[in-house]
Amino acid sequence: MRSVIVLGSTGSIGTQALEVIEQYPDLFKLVGISGFQNQDLLDYQRDKFGLASSDAVLGTQAASDLVSGTQADVVLNGITGSAGLMPTLAALASGKQLALANKESLIVGGTLVTKIAAPGQILPVDSEHSAIAQALRSGSNGEVKKLILTASGGPFRGFSLDQLALVTPQQALKHPTWDMGKVVTTNSATLVNKGLEIIEAHLLFGLPFEQIEVTVHPQSIIHSMVEFIDGSVIAQCSPPDMKLPIAISLNWPNRVQGVSQALDWTKSHNWQFEPLDEAVFGAVALARQVGKAGLTYPAVFNASNEQAVEAFHKLKIGFLEILQIVAETVDLHEAELELTLEGVLEAEIWARKTADSLIAKRSS
Repeated sequence: MRSVIVLGSTGSIGTQALEVIEQYPDLFKLVGISGFQNQDLLDYQRDKFGLASSDAVLGTQAASDLVSGTQADVVLNGITGSAGLMPTLAALASGKQLALANKESLIVGGTLVTKIAAPGQILPVDSEHSAIAQALRSGSNGEVKKLILTASGGPFRGFSLDQLALVTPQQALKHPTWDMGKVVTTNSATLVNKGLEIIEAHLLFGLPFEQIEVTVHPQSIIHSMVEFIDGSVIAQCSPPDMKLPIAISLNWPNRVQGVSQALDWTKSHNWQFEPLDEAVFGAVALARQVGKAGLTYPAVFNASNEQAVEAFHKLKIGFLEILQIVAETVDLHEAELELTLEGVLEAEIWARKTADSLIAKRSS
């Protein structure tokens, strides 16, 4: 049995993780939870799982303290945004396995995170990176030619720039496949999320950006693929259900029986693949540029995007202006020559202030 701490337990990933833990009491035991703002739900979860008050905390610093001070085998970090960085570092420093749904902490932390992680200590929860981790078991590292991340294309697949200029926040939140929070769903609509996932794949699996590609797969059945040097492509396929990657990350490398429905092979299936239109959805190209630059540029990319997404939902800027704000903020940034935690935190503060200033100019 593995003891588990779930950070961000009141969010989409966190609540599904608790459902998996509850469904498999012979495999998992919940020993701690943290939430953000939703105290009522956190209290409900604490009572449901019989946790002490000290094992159910609210806020980022409390989450880090919980991780450092609680015995556990696995920490699932389901916090949204770069606020998950300090809990990620705390989990790795404490020697616990880290089931990482909070991609932003790896992206903004970069080598600060990867340098303190032991081999195999970080277990991806994102469906794409979980798929890659599973597919990589089919060959050695030296046999990998490329990683292929799939993207649903979001709610605006096939739109022109003129059409994107008119979309509303309500439309951006209608993802065709996944049920996620506001920020991640909007990032999926802009394709910023796929850009972040490219940087995440680079840091998780150690391949250069030239060996990481994106293909649009609207059905979201193939979650990602690995191409090997002999031309073989290994894909992980399943109906879209985050409980599968959650469960395998908590129980790695063992699978959890019956956690998700399999495909029904008595029915016909049509799987479609399209090249990504980077002329319309420029977030992936910008993310590659940012990822290659490294240092604090990914932190600036992420923080300015969070500010722009919030401004879009408050009707201060249009949909296309989200990426424009991010690109302008990245262009204005001058990174220090060495990556430090203090530098990351300062760059995030600077990026948010700079993005807010650019937003204010546009909205006025």
